[in-house]
Amino acid sequence: MRIAPFTYRSRAIDVRFGRDQAAEHVLDYVDTHEARRILVVATRSQLATADRLTAALSGHVVARFVDVVEHVPAATAEAARRVAADMRADLVLSIGGGSTTGTAKAIALTARLPILAVPTTLAGSEMTDTWGITTDGRKLTGKDPAVLPRAVVYDPALLDRLPEQLAVTSAFNAMAHCVEAFWGPGANPLSSIIAAEGVRQLANGLRTMRSSLPGVVDQLQYGSFLAGLVFADAGSGLHHKICHALGGAFDLSHAGTHTVVLPQVLRFNAPAVPETATALAGALGVDDAVDGLFELIAATGAPRSLSELGMPANDLPIAVDVVAEKLPIDNPREVTRGSLEQLLAAAYHGEDPR
Repeated sequence: MRIAPFTYRSRAIDVRFGRDQAAEHVLDYVDTHEARRILVVATRSQLATADRLTAALSGHVVARFVDVVEHVPAATAEAARRVAADMRADLVLSIGGGSTTGTAKAIALTARLPILAVPTTLAGSEMTDTWGITTDGRKLTGKDPAVLPRAVVYDPALLDRLPEQLAVTSAFNAMAHCVEAFWGPGANPLSSIIAAEGVRQLANGLRTMRSSLPGVVDQLQYGSFLAGLVFADAGSGLHHKICHALGGAFDLSHAGTHTVVLPQVLRFNAPAVPETATALAGALGVDDAVDGLFELIAATGAPRSLSELGMPANDLPIAVDVVAEKLPIDNPREVTRGSLEQLLAAAYHGEDPR
């Protein structure tokens, strides 16, 4: 069998995974790297967790930035950077979900400070060198080695009290990373293997979420780790372009938008990538990838339409304009303005992609 040419880039990142071990791993990292002036980035709802994880750091926490906003508005990024500079921080400790990690990355982008990330959702952005900042309703994204966390501490116990709806949409957000990794601009044989395993772990975890079986959250977090890892390798395409544009323009739920858009993009692309569709079906444990994904979304009670997320109907033409600004988009099937209109209309109304 011929193997198509590909490029693979390994990333230097220290990953530690273990239930009830986060505080120990954070302390070990701080001691090993001799961080002395730590800026903690966390939402107000995560402050108690942050205080518990940093209790043994002997006064090295010099500030806490808690004004985290989803999609990282430019004003939020600037405010966080000022705190880091004023307090002469030498480490950013991010404890939270994707928005918290994104704020830490905004600091690192300009200050070039190292990040130690402790995820409390399934976003997966802690494994990537991608940053995003929103200005005037447009989310600008880019890649920079400086924003890749030096270390990531995964502790499933920190997700045990995650609200079920957020856990579900966050898991589908992670699954979107895996699905798009099959055809991303940096896709390669290894990334496809990791993506398939990520889909398998996430799907199995989602199916057993309501069963109270031990290890479900652990499985979901392991899947999100694989998703972030493979997204960093393979890069983004149509799905992420749409979600970033909609999130920045309409301030929609990041994870919810990923959940709604994913089956519609998969339906659009599946005819152009039949081998990928077959591999996805196998990872999902179903006969048809599009059918199986939509059925899984429905079974978990996740949102299925942009209207459910609060997007007004009269904003649909604006949404098409916002996404069309990104054309041409790297995708296995040609994307035109007409196809965007159909895809976004289907996502807005929550059409059954089957």
